[in-house]
Amino acid sequence: MSHFPPGTNKWNKIEHKLFCFISKNWRGKPFIDHATVVNLIGSTKTKTGLTVKAKLDNNQYEKGIKVSDEELSAVKLQKDDFHGEWNYKICP
Repeated sequence: MSHFPPGTNKWNKIEHKLFCFISKNWRGKPFIDHATVVNLIGSTKTKTGLTVKAKLDNNQYEKGIKVSDEELSAVKLQKDDFHGEWNYKICP
C-alpha cells in the first residue's frame, strides 16, 4: 500500500497513465447514472494496448465503524524503508 502525501499527485503513475485517457473517453458525455460512468470508464482503451476494467460495487457499507487501537495493533504492517508512515505492506 502506498499513499501519496497531499500535493504530490503529479508523481502518481496511475493518474498520469490512466486518468487522462478516461477523461478523453467521457468528454462531452452526460453522467446520467452510475452505470453510464462505469461503462465509460470500462470502455477506455489506448493505442498502446491499455484496457480498463470497471465494475459498479452496489454493496451497502456501514458508516462510522471505529477500529480500536487494540484491533489496529493486531494488523501486521511492514513499513517500507522509504516513508514507512505512507508506504507499507499488510502481511497475513
